[in-house]
Amino acid sequence: MKDKSTIYIFIDDDQKPIAILESPVNFELDTTRLVDGKHTLKIVSRDPAGKEGIRLVPFEVRNGPAISIEGIAENAVVDGVVPVMINAYGKGDQRNFLIIGSETPQSIPFWVFVLLIAFVGWAIYYCVTSPLELLNK
Repeated sequence: MKDKSTIYIFIDDDQKPIAILESPVNFELDTTRLVDGKHTLKIVSRDPAGKEGIRLVPFEVRNGPAISIEGIAENAVVDGVVPVMINAYGKGDQRNFLIIGSETPQSIPFWVFVLLIAFVGWAIYYCVTSPLELLNK
C-alpha cells in the first residue's frame, strides 16, 4: 500500500484526466490548447485509504488577441447613435512582445476638460485682477 495521495487533474467536464500524479506535485498547465473563455480546473485527490477530496478552480483563458472596446460598456442602456472604438491586438508569445497595436487609443476623460476650464478661468481672473492691484499701489 502506498503512502501518498494520488491527484487526478481534469479540465472542465472531461471524463478523462489530463494528468494522474502523486502528491506533492508541480505541473505546468498549457492553456494554449484551450479555447478562450471560462474554464474549470477540477482537482480530485484520493488518499491511500481511498477517501476523495475535490477542489474546483474557475479560470479564464485569453490566449487570442486582446479586444478593447471604448464607447459602450457591458450591459449598458443606450439609444441613438453610439460611437464605438474597437482595438484588437495579439500579444505575441512568451519570448517576444508585439509593440504594434498593443496600445489602445483612448478619448480624453471629462475630468481633464473640467481641470482645463478651471485653469483657464483662474488664469483669466488672475490676468484681470493682477494689473488692477499694481495700479492701486
